[in-house]
Amino acid sequence: MRDASDLLGSPVSRLELKVPPDVVWVLVAGLMWLASRYTPQLSLPSLVRVGVPGLLTVVGVWLMVRARMLLDESNTTWRPMTPRQAKAVVRTGVYHLSRNPIYLGMLAVLVGWAVLLSSPAALAVSAVFVLYLDRFQIEPEERALSDVLGQEYLEYQATVRRWI
Repeated sequence: MRDASDLLGSPVSRLELKVPPDVVWVLVAGLMWLASRYTPQLSLPSLVRVGVPGLLTVVGVWLMVRARMLLDESNTTWRPMTPRQAKAVVRTGVYHLSRNPIYLGMLAVLVGWAVLLSSPAALAVSAVFVLYLDRFQIEPEERALSDVLGQEYLEYQATVRRWI
């Protein structure tokens, strides 16, 4: 006989695919700002403090936009909360380098934000984004994509890294 926890799912598994990645992204950015306010900051040259975040933001936004365009061109879903609606494995462009270029772009912007804040603590907090997405977004997405797209996705997964 199954107990109540089996029927309801573990507290951890109930978080899977529940919080949209863009919400996690904004929340982590806010935590990074808080961390930077209450911890020591580095003294960075202006060129580094502004140039590096600018470059990372441009690269990050480009990755996000280009990845979504490729999904649209392949007539498959880009909505992260409904991976079972996927219709195709996209292997071209930025998907040749990373299975998750949208999330990689978000991370690039967060790292740029940490540099702009001149905060090692903020940079450390950006790891929360990676850890949360790995466990509660990417792992369930990959299970769903394996179920829906089968061997084609498993082969893609075996040849392209999750992040970079």
